[in-house]
Amino acid sequence: MAKRSFFITGTDTDAGKTIVTAGLLAAANKAGKRTIGLKPVAAGCEDTPEGLRNSDAVLLQETASVKLSYDQVNPIAFAPAIAPHIAAMREGRMMSGDRIAAYCRGAMMQPADLVLVEGAGGWRVPLSYRETMAQIPKSLQVPVILVVGMKLGCINHALMSAESISRDGIPLAGWIANRVDADMECYEENRDTIANMLRAPMLAEIPHVTEPTPDNIAEFIDIDRLFSG
Repeated sequence: MAKRSFFITGTDTDAGKTIVTAGLLAAANKAGKRTIGLKPVAAGCEDTPEGLRNSDAVLLQETASVKLSYDQVNPIAFAPAIAPHIAAMREGRMMSGDRIAAYCRGAMMQPADLVLVEGAGGWRVPLSYRETMAQIPKSLQVPVILVVGMKLGCINHALMSAESISRDGIPLAGWIANRVDADMECYEENRDTIANMLRAPMLAEIPHVTEPTPDNIAEFIDIDRLFSG
């Protein structure tokens, strides 16, 4: 079976990219797939005896069936919970989309059926004054999955994100509705509007889960849809 690789982005910082990515990995694991989860850039890391550790990256590392070192999963880590390019400038570091993609390629050389590369924040989060996160999937030549945080304003965010992805010349494989606001009014109407206006299939619909885990999110995912395209 050919390896399938995707870049996971979100409509904003709190769209739920990480738990959805982990849910996709868990669903693929249950289907007997070999999985890799990467978060190449992460801010808001804890200083531990082993070095800086980001909870989102750790979750992907622990959920994936192909076990990689932490540095392979998250090669660029920053302690402050701020925009990554600002954290990099404070440390006198330069981030390059091509260099980050090269880190990912090293990990992607491992045998796997599914590789998910999670971005940081939304589609236009800067790596520097010259590049954004979009350069990573562009360099890797992988399609994008857009996680839409279903809350007030999600239609605008979803359509603008999809438009930006298209303008960057990167295929949008599909989108996932993730209900982050349990009390969202007109949820179905918002979901249906996005489904009718976005030129990409809805790959999964995740209801609001009070205590989400990779396994309980996986229950709402038909992983075969990622392999049928």
